[in-house]
Amino acid sequence: QVQLIESGGGVVQAGGSLRLSCLASGRTFSTLAMGWFRQAPGKEREFVAAMTYGGGGTNFADPVKGRFSIYRDNAKNTVYLQMNSLKPDDTAVYYCEAGSSLAVVTSGQGDSWGQGTQVTVSS
Repeated sequence: QVQLIESGGGVVQAGGSLRLSCLASGRTFSTLAMGWFRQAPGKEREFVAAMTYGGGGTNFADPVKGRFSIYRDNAKNTVYLQMNSLKPDDTAVYYCEAGSSLAVVTSGQGDSWGQGTQVTVSS
């Protein structure tokens, strides 16, 4: 199993940007597909973005397409979620996920999750 630690959350005004980071340890990071989910108060956890182990394939949820990007630095064992043009609806706890394939992490079936980082977008 891999340990995941998210960082980079905070409070930002609508229209602003944040970059979340997820540091992985305990397994060979370059073999893992990585994903981001989020959970707003009173709502189910929902998929945000995912990337293959090599970075050649990505998936994005419709609400974030064109605004969010995902990328990874295998030398730093880190995956990033760049969030631009933030909206109040993006307010949630964001979780990092690791799994064996893009399909696995997109479906939320990864075997490792971080503790989450809070993102609050004010209007």
